[in-house]
Amino acid sequence: MPGDRTTPSTSLQRTYRYLRLAIAGAVVVVFTAVGVAMPAVGILPSLSHYYYTSANTMFVGALLTVSVCFFALSGRGVERALLDAAAVVAPLVAIVPTVIAPGSVPGISEGCPDGAEVCIPVAFDAGVDNGVVTYLVVASVVVVIALALLAAGEVERAGTALSLGVAVVVLAAVWLTWWLARDAFLRWAHVAAAVGFFALIGAVAVVNAIAPEVRSGPPWLRASYVAIAVALALVVVGMPLYGSLHVRAPGGDVYGVFVGEVLALLLFAAFWVLQSVQYWRADDPAIIARG
Repeated sequence: MPGDRTTPSTSLQRTYRYLRLAIAGAVVVVFTAVGVAMPAVGILPSLSHYYYTSANTMFVGALLTVSVCFFALSGRGVERALLDAAAVVAPLVAIVPTVIAPGSVPGISEGCPDGAEVCIPVAFDAGVDNGVVTYLVVASVVVVIALALLAAGEVERAGTALSLGVAVVVLAAVWLTWWLARDAFLRWAHVAAAVGFFALIGAVAVVNAIAPEVRSGPPWLRASYVAIAVALALVVVGMPLYGSLHVRAPGGDVYGVFVGEVLALLLFAAFWVLQSVQYWRADDPAIIARG
């Protein structure tokens, strides 16, 4: 019978297993890249600061991989809409870096225009613009393909329409703010995308906690999803406070946001490991329209 432990795994099962494990593995990639960069640059104020170091390629690549995996795993119902939204948001965390203070990253010492305390160094502007344009073009192509599949009846209509609506809103907001309010976009896009990304994952954890198959399953599974959702909410909401309340290095530097981002990524990885355990033998993605 399908899902029986005595039957060999199917190709579809293995595909979905590897996608979930790849998402958790992306966290390992980020941590490894950051760890390799640390001897040269030390501990920086946040994980996002490592965009400006030798960890850049792996950092960006891992987040883009997560986005692609989300699209492949989106599934159905509310969870589908949430994961599709996270897939649209995740690339922005990668391609638009966090703003930094001059001198906060070794080797990046140029000042900010107009005397601003923090900014994206001018040397990185061209790369950011390239990334944003590429993101908008590729995402628009994906939207067009999704519309074609919707029109052909190849995907579930209500869920696809919702996901497309969210995608169009996000893409329009990115395009308009980048075009009409570029300074504000560069200042806030990374933070907004990161907060939105983790909030969406927390919401997915809540959806899983109240799912019928989880409520009727072992109590530890539901408790784990609830714990991850609550912990993610506390970390994301509390991160702005970490500067004054948490870890200080001997020299007095504050690494609270660094700690918060590490915790958020660990919780993110834990969620996908839990998903891998729960759906290890599931082989029904249910993404093709029925009837």
